[in-house]
Amino acid sequence: MEMDLEQINDQKRAIRQEVRRRIKELGAQVKETAAEEIFRLVESTDAFTRAHSVAFYAAMSDEVPTQRTLDRWRAMRKHVVVPRVEGDVMRFYDYDPERMQTGAFGIAEPVGDVEYPAGEIDLIIVPARAFTRSGIRLGRGGGFYDKYMSQPDFRAYKIGVAFGCQVFEELVCDEHDILVDEVIVSTLA
Repeated sequence: MEMDLEQINDQKRAIRQEVRRRIKELGAQVKETAAEEIFRLVESTDAFTRAHSVAFYAAMSDEVPTQRTLDRWRAMRKHVVVPRVEGDVMRFYDYDPERMQTGAFGIAEPVGDVEYPAGEIDLIIVPARAFTRSGIRLGRGGGFYDKYMSQPDFRAYKIGVAFGCQVFEELVCDEHDILVDEVIVSTLA
């Protein structure tokens, strides 16, 4: 039985609410410990080892925390870029902790004038509301990552990161949804 658009949207909304509830139940220490596990696993991948430039994100309170890792990767001499939302478009700029300000959706965003080209990103770390192990992702609903990763010159390896409570056996996937190449999940949360 095929679902109509309204049923698909209802299902996505329900999953987003369920994941929000699950993450809310995790304590701050559990989230930080899980984040350390996740990003150490990312660091052990061939994609990370080979990457010169890494597109990352500044986490919202209900995402895998990134602050410690942002600073560590910068110290590792990776070229780290983070997103800034400009209207309905997301662009990436160099990460500099001294040049971040609160932007769209209350997220820390980079201040800068020179956009980092999508075609020069080697690895992108992708947050989402939910994932399947096969790489299907359910975002927050704005389509920012799907639009960004569908650019013709974008060729980066895509790693989704999640707490265990964000992983589902199945998710609805639309034709415009961009799958990630790999999903790294914490065994702790």
